Amino acid sequence: MIHGTRVTAFTLLLLGLTACGPLPVYYNAGHNQAQTQDATLSCQVQSLKQAPVANQLRQRPPVYYPGSRHCANGSCWARPGYWVDGGSYTVDVNQGLRQQLEQRCMATSGYQKIELPRCSQQQIASLQAQPNGTRPGHGLTPESCALRQKDGRTVILPAL
Repeated sequence: MIHGTRVTAFTLLLLGLTACGPLPVYYNAGHNQAQTQDATLSCQVQSLKQAPVANQLRQRPPVYYPGSRHCANGSCWARPGYWVDGGSYTVDVNQGLRQQLEQRCMATSGYQKIELPRCSQQQIASLQAQPNGTRPGHGLTPESCALRQKDGRTVILPAL
């Protein structure tokens, strides 16, 4: 039970740290964000056709917790060890290939993959003030940032 708690805590910590890191985005100076999103969607569909989802069921090995011996007031007793099922999970074996195909498609279309810092609350508030929730691209500046929206799209904000 302690092992499962440690794994859960580590997973939550890792997810928290990745939420703070930079966002990878595709960028082409000659295209606005709507064109970039269209190109990204087209490349994602193309890569999905070439490398469809291929889930495989995998199983973690069982974990053995050894027993323990306890003594008190001159008498001793032993608790037996026990096995815990490692559990099963699925893996999409084509995911890496699909990502490579998408990146190659985007590179062929003139896009490069870059990482931008996540937007601050002030920059997000500025984005939400826009009528349709997006801004056309104005070119990258050192203050540019990226925001992942709920629908999965990434929006690049120019400096405020």
